[in-house]
Amino acid sequence: MTQTDAGPPAAAVPPTSMRRIAMASMTGTVIEFYDFFIYGTAAALVFNKVFFPELGAAAGTALALATFGVAFVARPFGSILFGHFGDRLGRKGTLVTTLLMMGLSTLAIGLLPTAGTIGVLAPILLVVLRIVQGLAVGGEWAGATLLTAENSPGKARGKYALFPQLGPSVAFSLASATFLLTALTMSPEAFQAWGWRLPFIGSILLVGVGLYVRLKLEETAAFKEKAAGPVSTSLPIAEVFRTRSRSVLLGAGATTAVFAFFYIGVTFLTSYGTTQLGLARTTVLTMGIIGGLVFAATTILGAIASDRIGRRNMVVIGNALSVVGGLVAFPILDIGTPWSFGLGISVILGVVGFAYGPIGAQLPELFPTRYRYTGAGISYNLAGVLGGGVVPLISAALVPVYGSFAIGVLLAGVSVLSLGCALALPRTDADSLADQDALVAPAAA
Repeated sequence: MTQTDAGPPAAAVPPTSMRRIAMASMTGTVIEFYDFFIYGTAAALVFNKVFFPELGAAAGTALALATFGVAFVARPFGSILFGHFGDRLGRKGTLVTTLLMMGLSTLAIGLLPTAGTIGVLAPILLVVLRIVQGLAVGGEWAGATLLTAENSPGKARGKYALFPQLGPSVAFSLASATFLLTALTMSPEAFQAWGWRLPFIGSILLVGVGLYVRLKLEETAAFKEKAAGPVSTSLPIAEVFRTRSRSVLLGAGATTAVFAFFYIGVTFLTSYGTTQLGLARTTVLTMGIIGGLVFAATTILGAIASDRIGRRNMVVIGNALSVVGGLVAFPILDIGTPWSFGLGISVILGVVGFAYGPIGAQLPELFPTRYRYTGAGISYNLAGVLGGGVVPLISAALVPVYGSFAIGVLLAGVSVLSLGCALALPRTDADSLADQDALVAPAAA
């Protein structure tokens, strides 16, 4: 016997409590994505020399960035694993687990001996720890988003669900600022020898803050209502693909361009700016901070606008803007000045914020409560594999053969794909998730 998810809406959460929940969800995602992104920055700047010194600069950089992409393969498995426990046991406890996994694996990377010390075991352990990070982030996003989406009033769900959406942009700016500080306070030799470890080791303090905040949270109202009724005997992942596979695939497709642009901006351009354009590392990191803040601004605008004009409409607009942004960004970047690099990375990161902001509410609205954690997480992380894992690797291979404009064409093509998927998605935006359950899960009755 399975539980029907339609029912009376949950009691309204007071505005003061809602603001506290929103800030707590953002704090957790900032910390987790900060840990995730400092790896990408280190991979672009130093891991080729520290863990792959025998391969040379170009091959070592490519392999270092490939280890960054390994986590994207792990992310869907993390969404399945933690989605199962999040849908069965609750959002709060699952999020505490993902935060601890991320924090401890990040600390371990900061303490990891180099290839010069333990040989081939060093890159092997690096990949293992990166997989653990991928599993943790795979389970993080959906749970953090549900903290706000399942507690917020329907007419303001986009506004409150934007808070965990700010995690990647704020975390990227913080990661860039951290590495900028090390670059300004130590020599390149010291940075390569030990300075790169400081952001990884120091992040454990942030994890302690995030853990304190999350332990004080209560379970979401929607999950409490679901837990009070009969429990489904089906596995959440099985129910997702049996009843909502189309929503999973279209949701992932509509989000793929967001990941493609974002990870081109936060990893590929860090290496491209220093090696291809010959810009100083401090310049690239400074402009990365600016790009991250532009991304945060458009994420806020997109999320708030989605409460007025609809989630699907805003995602369509964001993906349409991305088609243009992909084509113009690299001609701007290739001017080769610090300010053109700043403008180019701001275009790359800025255009996708309009689509990224609304999906914090849109993807949860596509699935009923009893498997919402799993469904939303799988959609989000499948998009991560395609956009964040595959596109940057293809881009690195395109530049030597076709030039940088080919990357812009690739990004524009991915944006067209995401635009089509966004148009095919159903409209959501119900006033309550109980109403939305009745709309999107008639087979559950």
